[in-house]
Amino acid sequence: MSEKPRVIITGASSGVGLHAANALVKRGWFVIMACRNLEKTKTSADGLGIDPQSYDILHIDLGSLESVRQFVHEFHRKYPDRRLNSLVCNAAIYMPLLKQPLRSPEGYELSVATNHLGHFLLCNLLLEDLQKSDPKRLVILGTVTANSKELGGKIPIPAPADLGDLKGLEAGFKEPIAMIDGKPFKPGKAYKDSKLCNMITVRELHRRYHESTGIIFSSLYPGCVADTPLFRHSYPLFQKVFPWFQKYITGGYVSQELAGERVAQVVADPKFAQSGVHWSWGNRQKQGRESFVQELSAQASDDQKAEKLWNLSAQLVGL
Repeated sequence: MSEKPRVIITGASSGVGLHAANALVKRGWFVIMACRNLEKTKTSADGLGIDPQSYDILHIDLGSLESVRQFVHEFHRKYPDRRLNSLVCNAAIYMPLLKQPLRSPEGYELSVATNHLGHFLLCNLLLEDLQKSDPKRLVILGTVTANSKELGGKIPIPAPADLGDLKGLEAGFKEPIAMIDGKPFKPGKAYKDSKLCNMITVRELHRRYHESTGIIFSSLYPGCVADTPLFRHSYPLFQKVFPWFQKYITGGYVSQELAGERVAQVVADPKFAQSGVHWSWGNRQKQGRESFVQELSAQASDDQKAEKLWNLSAQLVGL
């Protein structure tokens, strides 16, 4: 059994997750790529030339709570030492063109079920494994569109992230409810809301567990990865124009490779051993650009809302 530091990365079959896996393998880590499509993940890893002795692939569908539990069971079966130095919650779905919500096997709106609830359960089920390891970090990817304090998040956008009073979650989050705030379904907002939940979850994990476990909890926004497969469900024209716009108009474009390297830094580098913070690079690819701790919006920093979100999420995932 390898004694390399061990990390689980969700959604590592493509995009930022795949490149983060590659960057960490180059740093001497052993990566468990947690993905829905095992064959696609193997092809992607081989395509980047990732050392086959330095990674494993385990199945997970974050949209299914049963699949999350089965993944943890399989991880414990395959790695009985249960050593885990880092968990990276990277997987996400974004389906802005939906007219009606898709539902998880448990009946929850699929974007929030996958991006937030599945990761919330995974984090909780693996906390004990992380606690027993050293070093130990838990990292969740956020987004600028769910943080109005960041420069890119101050640009007016339709249906900004807003969890309201969490009335949708409080009411059980099943048909006909499809939004966390209980209001009518907006697919793009569902994604932004779920990412806001991700950033809130990191702060609440830190508040509850950092002092007692020593785990470093952090979130990050690695920059605008405008050509990521995350946008594959958007309009084809958007998929062509958005990268061009970010490269040549805003200058905000960040490559998948650089974003993956930034995730790897937050996972492995001593500089990022600060818990309870959100890291940013100011949404720029400029070489040598330094990271900094980014202030979060009032919603993301609301301790009462964080505790309520935690408790409701725990109920929905069966903790």
